[in-house]
Amino acid sequence: MAETDTSNRSRRSERSRQAILTATRELISEVGYAKVSIEAIAARAGVGKQTIYRWWPSKGAVIFDSFLALSEGTDTDVTLPDTGDLRADLTLVMRATVAEFADPDFENPIRALNTEIINNPDLAEQYRRQLAHPVEEAKKARLRSAQQAGQLDADADLDLVLEVLYAPLFQRWLLRSGPLTPEYADSLVDTTLRAFAP
Repeated sequence: MAETDTSNRSRRSERSRQAILTATRELISEVGYAKVSIEAIAARAGVGKQTIYRWWPSKGAVIFDSFLALSEGTDTDVTLPDTGDLRADLTLVMRATVAEFADPDFENPIRALNTEIINNPDLAEQYRRQLAHPVEEAKKARLRSAQQAGQLDADADLDLVLEVLYAPLFQRWLLRSGPLTPEYADSLVDTTLRAFAP
């Protein structure tokens, strides 16, 4: 009997957690980051504020987990395509990245998360450790393969290669200074490959 009670509580807790994460993403999309509050999230999710604070210490932490939840259930082993053709592989990845950044369902939570990261060093470290670092390592693994195949300068600083490839996209997105199109993604790949040609 006690086991059943524990199981029911666990299911209720997971339902509440998912409701909170969904409510957070919905509110960010609907009213923007600045107007989202713990009170509003609790009301939308149908839980008490104390339920949220039991699991998360701040609004930023809830936003971070709501963003992580978008990728729950997907393969956590991050790898990039490696067909042997670096240009084709990078073009595929950059076009997908540009499309993701232009998608409102992803853009609003990402903007909210970046606002929190700027102002919260602990959250910035958590983001770097849980999201950014694994993805960067996967990208570097693909670039190392290209170096070994003679498609990329063997002495290239891979951190710098990634910055040249991604930083202009991030700046354009952050400042809303231009369209995020497949053609723009292609131009970033072309520029990077010219800059670090063998």
